[in-house]
Amino acid sequence: MMILRRREFLGFAAGAVALPAVSRRARADAYPSHPVRLIVGFPAGAATDVVARVIADALSKKLGQPFVVENRPGGASNVGAETMIRAAPDGYTLLAMTVTNAVNATLYTDLRFDFLRDTAPIAGTIRSANVLEFNPTLPIKTVPEFIAYAKANPGKLNYASLGIGTAPNMAAELFKMMTGVDIVHVPYKSFYMPDLLSNQVQLAFTPIPLTIGVIRDGRMRAVAVTSATPSDALPGIPPIAQFVPGYEANIWHGLAAPKSTPVAIVDKLNATVNGLLADPAVKDKLANLGAEPMPFGVADYRKFIADEIGKWSKVVNFAGMKPE
Repeated sequence: MMILRRREFLGFAAGAVALPAVSRRARADAYPSHPVRLIVGFPAGAATDVVARVIADALSKKLGQPFVVENRPGGASNVGAETMIRAAPDGYTLLAMTVTNAVNATLYTDLRFDFLRDTAPIAGTIRSANVLEFNPTLPIKTVPEFIAYAKANPGKLNYASLGIGTAPNMAAELFKMMTGVDIVHVPYKSFYMPDLLSNQVQLAFTPIPLTIGVIRDGRMRAVAVTSATPSDALPGIPPIAQFVPGYEANIWHGLAAPKSTPVAIVDKLNATVNGLLADPAVKDKLANLGAEPMPFGVADYRKFIADEIGKWSKVVNFAGMKPE
C-alpha cells in the first residue's frame, strides 16, 4: 500500500511539474484570442506607421485576430515605447520599434525606462537604406569627391535632417565621425525637400522612399546609399562602405513586447513574422517601400538591438547631441 501511495505521489508530483509547461504551450496555441494592439510612436503616414500596417495586416490574416495599429506619437517615439512597456505582459500590446529607439537610449538621459531591460524583443521586420543625395548644382558625383570638397570647404556645406536623433541626422553624424568632414546640420520640423531642391541646403542622407521620385526625374543626384550593400531600389548607386570601410546606417524596424511576456508567445510571434517575411506577397509590398526583410531569431534580435544601442551611443556622444 505504501509503495502504491508513493508511486501515486510521484506521479502526481511529476504531473504538477509538467502542468506549467503544458499551460504555457496551451496559452501560446490559443494566442491570440482577441485583438492585439500594435503601438506606433509616430503619426499616421510616417514610415514606421506604413511598415507597421503592412506587418499588422499580414499578422491579422495569418493568426486570425486583428492586429490594430495605434498611433502614439510624441517625445521622438518615447511616448509610444513607454505605452508598450507599461502595458500588461500578455502579448496583446506590442511596439513597432525602430532604430530611433536604439538612438534614444543614449540621446535621452531622463527616460523612465531602459529599453533593452524593459522589453522583450520579438522579431526584426525590415531594413532600408538612406541615400546620400546632393543638389545637382554641386560638382559632387562620388563619395571621394564629397570628402575632398568638404575638407577643402569646411563648414560651407549644409545637410538637412528631420531633427536631432532622426535617421538622416544619425547617418550624417556617423559619416562625419568616420571621415572627419565638417558639414553643418540644419534640422527641420517638416520634410526638407523644398529647400534641398532650391539649394538652400546642399545635401541630405534621406530615406530612399521619401526621395526616389526626385532622384529618378533628375532633380536630385544620388551619390551613395548608407547600407552595406547596394539597394535594389537604386541600381547602380554604390554603398558608402565601398569608400568608407565599415560605414553602415540602416533604418530598421521590428517588434517588441513588454518584458516578462511569455516566452512561448514571443517565440510564436517570431516564427510567424519570419514566415511572413518569406511570403512573396509581403516581400513585394516591402520592396515597394524600398525595404527588404530583416528576419532574426529572438536571441539574435536582442543582440542586434544591444549592438545598435552601443553603436549609436558613440555617435551621440561624438556629436554632443542633446534632445530638441
